[in-house]
Order: sequence, then C-alpha cells, then structure tokens
Amino acid sequence: MNKTPLFHAILTPHRSIGVTGIRWVVGIYAALAIIPALYFFFSGAWPVIGFLGLDALALWWALSASKNSEKDFEEVILWPDSLQIRRVTARGKKPGRQSFESINPFWFRLHLDRDHDEQIVSIRLVNRQKNFEIGSFLTPDDKTKFALLFGNALARSRN
Repeated sequence: MNKTPLFHAILTPHRSIGVTGIRWVVGIYAALAIIPALYFFFSGAWPVIGFLGLDALALWWALSASKNSEKDFEEVILWPDSLQIRRVTARGKKPGRQSFESINPFWFRLHLDRDHDEQIVSIRLVNRQKNFEIGSFLTPDDKTKFALLFGNALARSRN
C-alpha cells in the first residue's frame, strides 16, 4: 500500500501586518484625526469628535480581526483513491474549529472561475451534488500557482 500522497499542500492566508504595525497604523490615524477634530471642536460641532474616535476603534478592530485570521489554514491531500480537505479556523468562540471532507476525486472536476483580466478568482471542485471551494483566501497569483500544481496532480491521479 502506498503511504505517500500524490499531492499535499497547506494553504495559509497572507498577513503582512503584525501587532506593532497595527499599533502604528491606528496611532498615525488617531494623530491625523486630531486635525479635523480640532476644527470641528472650535466650529461648535464637537459631537463629531466621537465619530472620529469610533473610526479609529473600527480601524483597530478590523486590523486585529485580520491579524487573528492568520492562524486559519486549509490542508489538501490527494491520495490515489481519495481527496481530503481539512479546514481549520481560529476565529469564533471555539478556536481550532475544523471541518473535514473526504471525497472521491474521480467524481469531481476542477473548475477555475476567472475575472475579466483572466485571473483566477476561485478554485472549485464540482460535481452534480456538491461544490467545494479551495483556497478562497489566496491571492490571484497564489491561486494560479496552486491550481496549476493541483490540476497536474489531479490529472496524474486519473491515469
């Protein structure tokens, strides 16, 4: 029995900002927000200052949520007789939630959705009943590279 998979990939989202970067971005935004805040304060529209503070808070929340999603990943393993897709998410109240699919690759075909520039926007495995998207968080260039490698491995498994 063959113990090595035909294809194995762990897909992770790209995050280029760290905790220090988040602090810098929010700090610079807050420092720049002081200029219109002073204008509105001296114009008598001081309640607007609260909304500028809410903007800074929303920016911090969005960047922090993006940073926390860096622990998410998808694992794609192609065996001669099965394709396993495991998704792990770090979000929510139960970090480390997993979903697992094991399908027969002979019943699915690889479908690539492209935009008007011919860049891949989604990679899907489809058949009549089911539709699985793989690597939804990847950049278009990473989707292209993954689709090429995975498509070749899938074609080899059918020979």
